[in-house]
Amino acid sequence: MALTTTFRELGILPETAEALEAVGIINPFPIQELTLPVALSGTDVIGQAKTGTGKTLGFGLPILERVTVPADVEAGRAKPEQLTEAPQALVVVPTRELCQQVTNDLLTAGKARNVRVLAIYGGRAYEPQVEALKKGVDVVVGTPGRLLDLAGQRKLDLKHVKCLVLDEADEMLDLGFLPDVEKIINMLPAKRQTMLFSATMPGAVIGLARRYMSQPTHIRATAPDDEGQTVANTKQFVYRAHNMDKPEMVSRILQADGRGLAMIFCRTKRTAADIAEQLERRGFASGAVHGDLGQGAREQALRAFRNGKVDVLVCTDVAARGIDVGGVTHVINYQSPEDEKTYLHRIGRTGRAGAKGIAITLVDWDDIPRWQLINKALDLGFNDPVETYSSSPHLYEDLDIPAGTKGVLPRSERTRAGLGAEEVEDLGETGGRGRGGRSGGRAQDRDRDRNRDRDRDRDRSGPASDERERPARTPRRRRRTRAGSPLDAATATAPPAPTAEASAPVAEASAPVAEASAPVAEATEPRTPRRRRRTRSGGASEALATAESTTVETEAPAPVAAAAPVVEAEAPATKPRRRTRKTAEKVAEAATPEATATDTEAEKPKRRTRKTATKVAEATPAEATTEAPAAEKPKRRTRKTAEKVAEAATPEATATDTEAEKPKRRTRKTAAKAPAATEAAAPEAGIPAQATEESKPRRRTRKAAAAPADTAEAEATAPAPRRRTRKKAEPVETPES
Repeated sequence: MALTTTFRELGILPETAEALEAVGIINPFPIQELTLPVALSGTDVIGQAKTGTGKTLGFGLPILERVTVPADVEAGRAKPEQLTEAPQALVVVPTRELCQQVTNDLLTAGKARNVRVLAIYGGRAYEPQVEALKKGVDVVVGTPGRLLDLAGQRKLDLKHVKCLVLDEADEMLDLGFLPDVEKIINMLPAKRQTMLFSATMPGAVIGLARRYMSQPTHIRATAPDDEGQTVANTKQFVYRAHNMDKPEMVSRILQADGRGLAMIFCRTKRTAADIAEQLERRGFASGAVHGDLGQGAREQALRAFRNGKVDVLVCTDVAARGIDVGGVTHVINYQSPEDEKTYLHRIGRTGRAGAKGIAITLVDWDDIPRWQLINKALDLGFNDPVETYSSSPHLYEDLDIPAGTKGVLPRSERTRAGLGAEEVEDLGETGGRGRGGRSGGRAQDRDRDRNRDRDRDRDRSGPASDERERPARTPRRRRRTRAGSPLDAATATAPPAPTAEASAPVAEASAPVAEASAPVAEATEPRTPRRRRRTRSGGASEALATAESTTVETEAPAPVAAAAPVVEAEAPATKPRRRTRKTAEKVAEAATPEATATDTEAEKPKRRTRKTATKVAEATPAEATTEAPAAEKPKRRTRKTAEKVAEAATPEATATDTEAEKPKRRTRKTAAKAPAATEAAAPEAGIPAQATEESKPRRRTRKAAAAPADTAEAEATAPAPRRRTRKKAEPVETPES
């Protein structure tokens, strides 16, 4: 085939040729010259060529020719009904950086025809890309992930695609991208043109690619004087280096004579960030591109590298494919690549488009087996790299490093503006560690950390505004009480005594009873109940205090005063240190010698239950209910105390009444029985019915105790307790005169 010399002779549109000539592209490369005639005819193509030989325009020009735009209608090459706002061509690429580069190349070639090309990739906000799709687009260049997202949301219509291109096809058909690529292909029309391009095309990939193609033509383009898989213009050096000496070696290599832009490739993201930071401390204008950076920081570093503000770009393999930056003279493999394909793509960043370059590979001792496999696959002739250090003489001779060069760049040669001179574009990015990362935008990171520390210190010192002040928390009111209502509360709620004369004999008559029953605290100085664990007994003292406050209004009958000496004589001489359940029984037996044996046996219930207080009240006559002095309070009241004292004061109690004092179990219905007994005794005592009804408590709780049945006047004036607890007991009754 006779080789032509210009793009115009290859049959492309005059507008496209004019746009290329405007940027100095006139003569095609071999891959372009071989591909264009086949691709323009609509045949599927598999294109393979070395890195830096113009594969982008090899597939870019054919898809621009197949796209119908308004300029074609004006020129008479197409009809108006052929126009559409949906994409007519789709280019799928593996990396974001390559997506941007391919988009820029297509925009340059289609500028004269005003072809609308849109880049769709992750790391940017969705909204601008969706708006551009709504306005209409002719060619879409994107990465698989974002393409599937927009297609799944029905924002991207792929039904009108006439041509599909897989750039870096071996990477796209790898196991990592293959499922996504298959989904995208299934969304496209069955009748279309498919083209695959890559510098490396293994046989397995070609066999896989034929599943999605129709009788493809495999084109492998090489220059007549360029044998082997690597570019002849790239001079290669391989050294065995120690890992701790590599930063010093790289610093001296970067000071070689004639060095322009340099790219340093690392295998891990952490290593790339660390080397970029070390080089910056040594005085070099360096930037980083790796996956841990946000898209804004990655684009910032690439723009600074293209513009010359940064002359050293440290990156991972995300920048190994397709990145075309003019003026790159040195490529340094800081770590050995994984395989021969990665090696070819790395060193292909230099020596592009006929220019010369230098590729340097530093192989650690652990990477020697891996490197020997790469060397054998590519037949490079560096099976045993020479051991080299930063002070080795042959390193200076091979790379033209001036003698006496050290690992720090002299201040007189620090002329680059640096990464900070390139602004970070706000992309509305959705991922990444931030705009700056570890090696870019450090000033923004320091400011953000400083602000965060200041906010934290302000929060620790105190509220900075009224909004941060929290209102004082109101303590929760305890519903449970330890021993029922307090003594002072019961006294405060009791109605005042009608006359001093009426209350005096009552106090005189009740004083001996108090001495015989238990020590009681003085009413004038109520004792605060001590904090103790909750027990089943101990509520009798509260009932006693309630009875003392409520029987003040009761008019004491005449025989009460005469009964006082009897009780006084039978009272025990000493006070028990601790009040127990059997104390009241012993005192009651001593005070009532006339009690029968039946009554004595009835005074000892097998078990203290909740209904006991009610039964005791029914068996007590109203005349014996006198007020106990409020001067004393028992230390601890038990369940049986009130019963025994009350029974000792009523020698006339019958056996039937005594048997009624033995309830099976205290239940919540006990309170209803006390008012019934009170109503029955009301006519005998001369108490009106209204007073009897008022004796009913407002609310009965589990610990409530019934008021004495015979003391009708005391029940008429007794206040309803605030809340009755389980520890309530019956008041102590005085013996009948």
